[in-house]
Amino acid sequence: MRISEFKNGKAEARFRAAYERALTELRPGPWTPLDVPTGYGTTRVYRTGRTEGRPIVLLPGSGGNALMWHAHLDALAAQHPVIAVDTVGEPGASVQSAPVTDGRDAAAWLEELLTALDLPSAHLVGCSYGGWIALNHQIHHPGRTAALTLVETAGLADLDRRFYTWLVLGGLAATAPRPLRPRLARLVGSSAVLETELMALVRASMGFRRRLPPAATLTDRELGRLTAPALFLLGERSALHDARAVADRLHRLVPTARVEIVPGAGHALPTDDPAAVTAGILGTAARQAG
Repeated sequence: MRISEFKNGKAEARFRAAYERALTELRPGPWTPLDVPTGYGTTRVYRTGRTEGRPIVLLPGSGGNALMWHAHLDALAAQHPVIAVDTVGEPGASVQSAPVTDGRDAAAWLEELLTALDLPSAHLVGCSYGGWIALNHQIHHPGRTAALTLVETAGLADLDRRFYTWLVLGGLAATAPRPLRPRLARLVGSSAVLETELMALVRASMGFRRRLPPAATLTDRELGRLTAPALFLLGERSALHDARAVADRLHRLVPTARVEIVPGAGHALPTDDPAAVTAGILGTAARQAG
């Protein structure tokens, strides 16, 4: 399996310029970039927030990077140390050097990263594909994760045609002329396409060849191995899965998990209802502190 990379130098330069613009526009406040070597490549992380307390580690969804959490950072950083991650193999400032072939590899990469950052106990927050990585890490490396907040996480149900249709329509909406985007956002059921700077970054990343494994559906046995306290936030109108069916499965297999279905929200939950996501993360952290 090959690694993720840009198709040529021109595509990379275009993305790097868009990434720097987005950094300036979306996160002008203080945060510290750090490049961390791992066996899968150099991983860029950004530190911000308090210096004491259990850190919150933010993992983005597929095709995203640390900037997808920009609307949540101030509220989280006011109460906790925060580390926002550019996942290796995704378009961002990380550079992949070895293949990630499955969930075990993704978990091993995250374990190396947390070890290098000297985080013996962290609150992992993952959106979509990032949630799948966080779940695999908890399954394969139990003990380091103090808590999980999983936002519309992948890997809880098999994908169907509805998700792929949503994905294609979302891509078309992201590249459409700006005046058309509000109408297309309503059609697709995703507010993410209205995020101007993030959509510019998405368009610039079209020259990036993403070669990460699909988020395989976790088995009943794997989900039954979850031991860390976990909050699952599901969008009521998610195109990724049937939220109520997934909630029933989680209640059956992970009795210690908390599951919340956010009314009116779709798979783009962090932008559909950012207040609900921030409150969920802070609530999970507060329960662990108590």
